[in-house]
Amino acid sequence: MINRTIFKGALIAWVASNMAGFASVGPLVTTDWVAENAESRNVRLIEVSVDPGVYERGHIPGAVNVSWHTDLVAFPARDIIDREQFEALASRLGVTPETTVVFYGDPNNWFAAWGAWIFKMYGHENVALLDGGRRKWTAERRPLSTMPPRIRPTRYVVTQENPHLRAFLPDVVKAARGEKDHAIVDIRSPDEFMGRIFAPPGVQELSIRAGHVPGAVNVPWVEAVNPDTGEFRSAEELREMYAAKGIDGSQPVIVYCRIGERSAHTWFALTQILGYEARQYDGSWTEYGNAVGVPIENPSSTVWTGQ
Repeated sequence: MINRTIFKGALIAWVASNMAGFASVGPLVTTDWVAENAESRNVRLIEVSVDPGVYERGHIPGAVNVSWHTDLVAFPARDIIDREQFEALASRLGVTPETTVVFYGDPNNWFAAWGAWIFKMYGHENVALLDGGRRKWTAERRPLSTMPPRIRPTRYVVTQENPHLRAFLPDVVKAARGEKDHAIVDIRSPDEFMGRIFAPPGVQELSIRAGHVPGAVNVPWVEAVNPDTGEFRSAEELREMYAAKGIDGSQPVIVYCRIGERSAHTWFALTQILGYEARQYDGSWTEYGNAVGVPIENPSSTVWTGQ
């Protein structure tokens, strides 16, 4: 005869292990959590790295590869993927509405945060970042795999969209002119914000004007993380840091950077960790700084000379 007590215990353990991922895990997961759950049937671990070949050279076992350039943005138009493209991507990745989707990548989870933003835009509930990203995983000398996992495709259908998580150029211009009740956070470096440089050294995406959106406060994304580990600072530290710049959750926020990847990281901190209302302006400075007739503040009076 079957020992009912043993059978019941085994059944409970099996259900518990296979239900991991149906319940929300919160916005951040640890490397320990990923090590235990990455290959669970109800968890999909997604790497979004922009260093060519980094995924192929070694990734977290169970992680699938997603390209920011071809999977998360529309091509050749400058836009995010549309609903049909998102459904095709989620289906290819074997994601269902119940799947807990965990993103990580380089550098410092910027593009991983963009992936989280896209999934939230299309109404996916359980989305998290691996706190510290690829950097922390490798620093701890955890195992890497060169074999992509076998994925059984699904048929994902979007049932809810969240367009309020995205800002467009007219929204930012209205906020800059005081016609829209939004705080604006520029998360670029102080040199970019002050107009001393047009873009970080070595990048190709440029604007022909330097400076920042009028009324914006400068809270560089890097201030939100522990410099030693790349992990987010505690919610209490983040709340105090943003409040010191006038960002306390009392009004909606628009965040921007240069092309939207660094600001996605700040968007995640504000909305997912602190619960503030914030919109990601993915057009960012390469759109705003090249737009005709928009107000700009350029404290350094830097003039573009074509170089």
